[in-house]
Amino acid sequence: MSEALAAVGTAGTDTTVPAVPGARQFWRRLRERRAALVAAVVVALLLLVALAAPLLTALEGQDPTTYHPDLIDSARGGVPIGSFGGVSADHWLGVEPQTGRDMFARLVYGARVSLGVSLGATLVQVLVGVAMGLAAGLGNRWVDLILSRITDIFLSLPLMIMALALLAVVPDSFPRPVLVALILALVAGWSTTAKMVRAQTLALKNLDYVSASRLSGWSTWRTAVRELLPGLAAPVITYAALLVPSNISAEAALSFLGVGVKPPTPSWGQMLTSADVWYQAAPQYLLLPALALFVTVFAMTVLGDGVRVALDPRAASRLRVGTGRKRETRARAAVPATAPRTVSKKEEGA
Repeated sequence: MSEALAAVGTAGTDTTVPAVPGARQFWRRLRERRAALVAAVVVALLLLVALAAPLLTALEGQDPTTYHPDLIDSARGGVPIGSFGGVSADHWLGVEPQTGRDMFARLVYGARVSLGVSLGATLVQVLVGVAMGLAAGLGNRWVDLILSRITDIFLSLPLMIMALALLAVVPDSFPRPVLVALILALVAGWSTTAKMVRAQTLALKNLDYVSASRLSGWSTWRTAVRELLPGLAAPVITYAALLVPSNISAEAALSFLGVGVKPPTPSWGQMLTSADVWYQAAPQYLLLPALALFVTVFAMTVLGDGVRVALDPRAASRLRVGTGRKRETRARAAVPATAPRTVSKKEEGA
């Protein structure tokens, strides 16, 4: 029971918004979804590869920026010498066409950029969205109106057009990965988060325990932190898990258009931009970053869906009970058999 509710001595019974499950209950529900567990392992491995990129490239003995002109065939337009794009003991995934840069080193360093930009943008989107949604939901009518209209304006902005315009006018001296993350965070994503948080706040603030916190004399800030944020944790975490793959795709699209991360900093989207003319002569140059993007986005999406089910007890119970004939069979088995009714003598005489 909430501390504020105990102070006032009121027992709320409204269960409109489900409580956030504990850590043990969350992990138990998540373990029931094997696809989410596999996706979590894949995401953990990708993060480990991104963090350990300097160590991995040191083991290979290469770096992502050194040119190797002796490993490409200039007579054929810069195609790597050897089979499978020049795969060897020194170059585990071959070399880049025309430049001879190591593909493995560029892939693992590209993971740092792609995952770092997407996770940083997601963090800013969640912080800004939660702040705006809480302020709109807890404010008076005018505050709600102004903040809601500002959110609608940002929600209607086309991401790619605004990103192209902003990236074109910002000086090149500004760190490009940081700039891409800020543009993804402040132009798109946070407005949808703010809309969701505002709707949840309007539903939560009418519950008994939140009303009790106000009656006990708590400030709006304390009520938001102690009473509302725990109830907002489930939808916010779920939406954040689904924002990450969206930001990865957006960063790759911007880099593919040539306005994202600038060379020589490697990025998966930037590698795809350079590979569009090499897909026949050196298909691995296109397939490797495309496969890395596909695996990352797919794993993040599956993990986000698993987190949603684990945090939502209603969705989890639907999965446990099942549908159709299976649900009817389980419901019938759960109801105990009724004992035969004894007939009295008066009823027999009647």
